[in-house]
Amino acid sequence: MILQYIKDLSENLNNAFNAQGIIRVLEEFFSPCEVESIDIYVFDETTSTLRDFARSWMGIDECLEKNKSKEIYQIFDKLKSKKYIKNKNTLYYPLLKQSKPIGIIIFNGSSFDTILEFMDYAAFSISLKIQNVILSEKMQKNIDFHDAMKNIAKTIETQYEITYIIPIIGEMIDKFISDHLIYIFLKKDNTENLELFWPGACKDKKIFELIKCLNNNSDYILTPDKKIGIFPLVSENTLLGCIVTKSTDNILSEKEIEYLEQLTTQAATTINRANVYAEILQHATLDALTGFYNRHQLEERIKQEAASAKRQNRSLCAIMTDIDFFKHVNDTYGHAVGDLVLKTVSHLIKSQLREYDIAGRYGGEEFAILLPDTNIDDAKMVAERLRKAVEKKKIDISKINSEAPEKIISVTISLGVYQYELENSESDLLKNADKALYKAKETGRNRAVVYEKI
Repeated sequence: MILQYIKDLSENLNNAFNAQGIIRVLEEFFSPCEVESIDIYVFDETTSTLRDFARSWMGIDECLEKNKSKEIYQIFDKLKSKKYIKNKNTLYYPLLKQSKPIGIIIFNGSSFDTILEFMDYAAFSISLKIQNVILSEKMQKNIDFHDAMKNIAKTIETQYEITYIIPIIGEMIDKFISDHLIYIFLKKDNTENLELFWPGACKDKKIFELIKCLNNNSDYILTPDKKIGIFPLVSENTLLGCIVTKSTDNILSEKEIEYLEQLTTQAATTINRANVYAEILQHATLDALTGFYNRHQLEERIKQEAASAKRQNRSLCAIMTDIDFFKHVNDTYGHAVGDLVLKTVSHLIKSQLREYDIAGRYGGEEFAILLPDTNIDDAKMVAERLRKAVEKKKIDISKINSEAPEKIISVTISLGVYQYELENSESDLLKNADKALYKAKETGRNRAVVYEKI
């Protein structure tokens, strides 16, 4: 009878793929044995701490009172020579790997005779399953690391704006080192001062003091408690900035430090190439990804068209548009798919315009369009034509991301339309079109809205 129960337990454990699943299986299996709760702690050799198996980012010092965590450490040490330890309400049973304790399973209840009888047969299966889950998580972390490295390297292939690149790098590292806050500092203009670039705020004064110690030859800086790490971004012997990790609870392991060193090296190369590329493109005219005018050249064309409209007393309209929920596309399918979407939308826009209309990539997923000799009614018709063309387009992403849940996706755009008033400044052209775009997004997206004076 017991052997049948153990067989059932093994089958259920085989269907559990993470820590929470294993604990649920064990709680259900031992529920007839008057078990009130089950806790599992696994010994982490890199930090020499027992960590909560269900919440691997937490050591027992963070989740238990000091006296209780100290008691469990003492019991864990005793289990090296004992089969189990029990008191009135608690049973401590070791998790073994080749006869060496690698963790501890704690049963809280009132009677342990039946549990001990089961554990004589089940202990090996439980320990093995826990080891397999831990190993799988480590392997997944390695995979995530290499994916992050590849994605950072790919980012520069089609993007050159630091304001676009840095959040991507930050989000990649933040996802990978998920139990730490991530900050990215960059040099301000041509000075030696480092300023916070991403995210929007950092209130830890200690971090600002630590980054002052960085120079072109700096190694990473780790605080004595190993909860703050400063990793310099150095490329071609030049300090570009730094990536900072901070945790109030967890230390950086040696493996995480190794990963972060490699990630910052790749990130520094990417940022340096972006800086060089951006400098080159300041003197170019076209955006590398879409083939539209880049922002610098677009601003030049705005000056020319506004001056021409005033001089010849002719109408001029502008459309500002961006892709709805574009961040969701990047987050769900990856930035390579995001680039495909940008290319597709820009191609659709170009196909709907006249030869002498002007289209530019204003930044990220935002586009600006100038329509010379066009009144507001005709401009609204153009905007609607663009909106419908994008809405109907089916984008095949199967070759870009074969693992995506969908092979075909669709996107929509929102548009703001404005007719230039000749007595106004040329800066009002896109500013007012952008206000109309904001109204379109605020009122539901996938629509074109004409600017109205308040």
